[in-house]
Amino acid sequence: MKAVIFDIGNVLIQWDPHLAWLDEMGSREAVAEFLTRIDFPKRNLRADGGEDFADLAAELEDADDQRRLSSYVERYAMTVPHKIEGTWRLLHRLKEQGTPVHAITNWSAETWPVGVGVHPELGEVFGVTVVSGQEKLLKPQPEIFRRLCDRADLSPQNCIFVDDSPRNVDGARAVGMDAIHFTSPQAFEVALTARGLL
Repeated sequence: MKAVIFDIGNVLIQWDPHLAWLDEMGSREAVAEFLTRIDFPKRNLRADGGEDFADLAAELEDADDQRRLSSYVERYAMTVPHKIEGTWRLLHRLKEQGTPVHAITNWSAETWPVGVGVHPELGEVFGVTVVSGQEKLLKPQPEIFRRLCDRADLSPQNCIFVDDSPRNVDGARAVGMDAIHFTSPQAFEVALTARGLL
């Protein structure tokens, strides 16, 4: 039986880091300038790989930038307010018909518990969940896909992986998984149906 392996951020849960500081800074433009100035995507990826936000903030020269980034974990709940309901409906259809569902997510070990606090179902719905920050591995590294397979007792050939990042989709394919680039719940449903899973 095929198993479906889900990415979470922007597949099941909307994530918008601007929302962490929007109340303080007053506009998305101001937050965007801050995120660009501190190279937030690169620092956030390092956190996803296991580093702490306090250490990442300490590298910054500007005191206000340090303070803002060091407050990210306590503000994190604001960045993940909404589920992507269409994807959740598909996930539950898969589960109801007996398809195993698991997850591999690039997510900080510090912010993952906050995300589960906002969306408790994340901690309940999957058979196996591999969180990059806890493993100190990142998609698309081959080992993170192999770790999921080991823990779920699956071969890569029996996995269908879905992610909104083309790089991660390519990484899954490189270890032998089928993979779907997520663009919308509707397109995902078409892809699952074409594979005979729905």
